[in-house]
Amino acid sequence: MDEKDTDLGAFDPNIPEEGPSAPPPGWLDDIHGYQGHKGDDDNPLYPPPPAYTPQPELNRNTLVPNVRVPQVSEDVARDALLKFVESKWRYSSKPARNLTFKELKPITVYRYRLETYTETRTSAWQFEPYSGQVVDGPQCGMSPPPWDVPVSQPPIYTEMVEKVRVPHSSIVKVCHKCHGCGRTRCVACHGRGQKRCTFCHGHGRSRNKQCTSCHGRGRKRCLSCQACGYKICSVCHGNQNLLHFIQLTVTWKNNIADFIPDRQPDFPDKKFEKVRGDPFFSDENLLVYPIQGFPDQEICDVSSKMINEHLNRFSSTSRILQQRQTIELVPLTHVFYSYGGKDYSFFVYGLENKVFTTKYPSACVIL
Repeated sequence: MDEKDTDLGAFDPNIPEEGPSAPPPGWLDDIHGYQGHKGDDDNPLYPPPPAYTPQPELNRNTLVPNVRVPQVSEDVARDALLKFVESKWRYSSKPARNLTFKELKPITVYRYRLETYTETRTSAWQFEPYSGQVVDGPQCGMSPPPWDVPVSQPPIYTEMVEKVRVPHSSIVKVCHKCHGCGRTRCVACHGRGQKRCTFCHGHGRSRNKQCTSCHGRGRKRCLSCQACGYKICSVCHGNQNLLHFIQLTVTWKNNIADFIPDRQPDFPDKKFEKVRGDPFFSDENLLVYPIQGFPDQEICDVSSKMINEHLNRFSSTSRILQQRQTIELVPLTHVFYSYGGKDYSFFVYGLENKVFTTKYPSACVIL
């Protein structure tokens, strides 16, 4: 071995190599009520206790009033088409101004929406450098179960995530990364503080001349650790100990399901997603019940199906805080007209009077 290789720098065997950034399995004891943490990546989900799970009443249904389908006038249809044409630079406004209406056919379109507002609780071990702060550990009492930890609920239907430290779950342990040393061996120079010169491969000379990179020393200061041979531990920040605690993550989410019956094959249903309707019916409660007696039987069937699906899906993992079901009447009119001796049509839809058409009489063509 080259003499310069053995003289790269002083090596301190008391400074440990870097350990894992996360506590190894079995590093922490289970806290009563929070069993299941086997490592840093585990994030147990806690189903709500039976007392938190609402139970639907049998044979309950909801009645909905009838509603009148709105009419779109010729003036409204023409204005909507002119506005649509203005947004398309290839289209001329002349046909929209001079077309002849043949028929305006209103189509009844209902949008059913079910909202289920839920609260979900999960937890995971977290840690921070311990520098003498108060330790709220098991000696202060038993940690409350996940669903008994007090958390302020946001306004209804507001989506939010809040992280809360579980009371009495804190514990101080030696840092798993540096084993309580407060510093770890530099991996770049293996704790020597210096590295072999890469230009002369540690010989001090290159092409029979003194190496200009290391000035003939065959080694260079390790920039990663500033020639110390070690770094302050990135986990405990040199404090040697860590404060571990269980962090409860509370998630409030509004789960929304929409349904619009496909009644017009020439009109793409996805267009309805970007427009508003008239919410003539709204029903809100802890649990809502299937709609009955509405003229559109498909809406009744979907209401029953979605309510059951939401109840089965969310009650087993989350706490249902509120439900709301609405029926909107989404305006849709099929407008038939003629221009230049040919027949055409377009759709006016939504309260915004948006226009959809697959064919328009005139377009400017660039040669």
